Amino acid sequence: MERVESIAAGVMVDIDPVTAVHAAADGGWSACGVWFDPDSWCDQRVRDLERAVSSTGIAVLDIEPVIVGTPTQDPPRIVAGAAVLGAQFVLFTSKSDDWVDVTERFGRVCDEAANASVTVVCEFLPIYPLDSLARARQIVRDAGRPNGAVLLDNLHVRSTGLTPSDLALEPLELFPYVQVADAPFAAPVGREALTFEAALGRRWPGEGALPIREFLHAVPDVPVSYEVRSQAFREAFPDPFERAAEARRRVLAWSLPTFAP
Repeated sequence: MERVESIAAGVMVDIDPVTAVHAAADGGWSACGVWFDPDSWCDQRVRDLERAVSSTGIAVLDIEPVIVGTPTQDPPRIVAGAAVLGAQFVLFTSKSDDWVDVTERFGRVCDEAANASVTVVCEFLPIYPLDSLARARQIVRDAGRPNGAVLLDNLHVRSTGLTPSDLALEPLELFPYVQVADAPFAAPVGREALTFEAALGRRWPGEGALPIREFLHAVPDVPVSYEVRSQAFREAFPDPFERAAEARRRVLAWSLPTFAP
């Protein structure tokens, strides 16, 4: 089965999303992510994005993020945007450790997304209180919504001490898609260093030492979002069209002819 490959919103987070959609399509991507900026998101932006998606034929894999504990989070607008754009997923995470409240909020977002056939994925990050696969799994299970799932980012998998073989023990239906980037094999020490790596220091597959092929083999046949947030890459390719094309070139150079380990 050929995987859907998407350029994550984080690769183009400094670019307005309409331009990012056009750049992704022009660069040869079949899918892309969209970043929700509460300060600039409006009905006109959604209409412009809808036209960009329609005219290019690109698929929107996901919209992010819903972050519990962030004052500007706006799940209804994010879900509404996902519905209009035909996005498959909305990302959810939390800076709060009130797990009863977080679980209730996750369930409400799932309910809002259900009518649009959108899946809400709970992402764990070692820099947030929602910092483990076990915690994300528990939130999804306690919420009990059929359109709730867990998002695996292989960088966070490494940073929380998991390995690809650990994932083989989990039900695969819990992971409807994954995020991928490369990095050194050993995680940096400390919250500040982990935050920098996740937000600014990621690498393209093959430029680090993470077991990406093994990770993809452990979670087969689901879409892959290349979540390469890299300050160096942005600075090297400030033009969004050049950046998207170079990103696609690097992924193809690494992934062809097969994902198999």
